[in-house]
Amino acid sequence: MNNPLVLIVDDEVGVRELLTDALSLGGFETLEAKDGMSALTLIRKHKPDLLIIDINMPVMDGFDLLERVRSSKNQVPAIMLTARKDRTDVSRGLRLGADDYVTKPFGLEELLLRVRAILRRSQPVTEEFSILTCGPISLNEETYEVFLNEEPVELSKTEFRLLQHLLQNKGRVLTKSSLLSAVWDIDFDSDTGVVDTYISYLRKKFHSDYFDGIKTVRGIGFQIIEPKEAK
Repeated sequence: MNNPLVLIVDDEVGVRELLTDALSLGGFETLEAKDGMSALTLIRKHKPDLLIIDINMPVMDGFDLLERVRSSKNQVPAIMLTARKDRTDVSRGLRLGADDYVTKPFGLEELLLRVRAILRRSQPVTEEFSILTCGPISLNEETYEVFLNEEPVELSKTEFRLLQHLLQNKGRVLTKSSLLSAVWDIDFDSDTGVVDTYISYLRKKFHSDYFDGIKTVRGIGFQIIEPKEAK
């Protein structure tokens, strides 16, 4: 089997060289692009297994690049690099379909762990499927369909995985670290706010006047529970 191919998109040559060296030592094949337009050409030609995209690039920034990739129905996993600590940057990248983000300066060991985690969870898994429900929500694990009051709801891959894990553990309080491990394959210490961000996405799509079952358990984590009238 060929080694996974990672496309590095960054206008700073030093960053590209650093990542190329680290990924090569980690057993990955790499391609480099200095801007978004070059990256689009390489994506179409080589079909990489993972993208590492810098947000702050001239002409076409990382957000624009990711938006173009997703608009073409390409769901290749993507990690965003940002030199800014603005939470709106993180939220915007995740909404556009990024799988993770890393803040510069970053540790190469942690970055490699994140790359491996994302590639592991992007592989197809053979398992038993069932219909999971909670109040007005139903999730079909085989067809990857989700419904709210029998109306289809469109979810990203990560939103689906998070909702699926909550439903599989309905009524249980799940810690942020356990969710990071189960949904994002992050089994190391990380201060990422990705769990909170995706919980907020699910609430926006499923909460209403008659259902608010995705709960925060302060200081511990999250749970999904049946509405009282459905118990």
